[in-house]
Amino acid sequence: MRAAIQKSFGGPEVLEVTEVAKPELLSGEVLVRVHASSVNPVDVAVRSGAFPLLGQPPFGVGWDISGVVEEAGPGARYEVGEEVFGMPFFPRAATGYAEYVATPSRQVARKPAALSHVEAAALPLAALTAWQGLVDRAGVKAGDRVLIHRAAGGVGHLAVQIAKARGAYVIALASAGKHDYLRELGADEVIDYRTTDFTEAVQDIDIVFDSVADGERSLSVLKPGGVLVSILEHMKPELAAAVQAAGRRFAGVSVEPDYAALEAIAELADAGLLRPTIAESLPLEDAGKAHELVASGQLVGKVVLTVDATE
Repeated sequence: MRAAIQKSFGGPEVLEVTEVAKPELLSGEVLVRVHASSVNPVDVAVRSGAFPLLGQPPFGVGWDISGVVEEAGPGARYEVGEEVFGMPFFPRAATGYAEYVATPSRQVARKPAALSHVEAAALPLAALTAWQGLVDRAGVKAGDRVLIHRAAGGVGHLAVQIAKARGAYVIALASAGKHDYLRELGADEVIDYRTTDFTEAVQDIDIVFDSVADGERSLSVLKPGGVLVSILEHMKPELAAAVQAAGRRFAGVSVEPDYAALEAIAELADAGLLRPTIAESLPLEDAGKAHELVASGQLVGKVVLTVDATE
């Protein structure tokens, strides 16, 4: 099968599409014929060596997949022909930029019927990050005032929709050019972080969803008992201690595979309450270009690789 593999750390050019052995199944696993795989900032950091999560190359990056079950091992939850999506193995290697991925069947869920494979592939890592932070850790509920940093980003635009689907009042931080887009997603207020200090513009926030490592300032806008959800400073004990000392709650999030949350995310998508924005869709051979786009930090939404499986 074809897969994008890197033999060294470096720039996007180290990603090479090459022929590798198709994965073999174990009990409880399914072999997914991948239709699409999305690119996340963590992929870029791992590829470059800035975040050596997988040790030394060679390896293949990528975790988000959407495709069709090609084979099902004994005890697997799905049958051949079913469409599934998920984020297998994270934070261990999954080699998601490939024609086939073998995964424990409980690390994927049935693909939302309302979404294409390209759209479904854009969801797992980003939507699970938002869901595990807002729903599982913070317990977002109707009437909560939720402040979302980088609200137009890959995680942020899904966090806006998940919070709204749970009945929250959403305040989104983003540059001015993205405000109309965020209002269309359901944001109740939008603030231009470039011209306005959010700590002076808002107070009495129930939940801050921090995806920019601005935990200390975010703490200042939380009401007593409020929750600071951090996806970049989750391993910063001094921040957790400061939040707790202030009478607030710290919720550090390190995303993990979770089929039950994926099923809930799929329900939102099928109900028309959650839809990823696709900034670019590129063929597998353009994995390097996809990394360049994600690394630019200028996109609204997600970058997805399309994969045509061949025997």
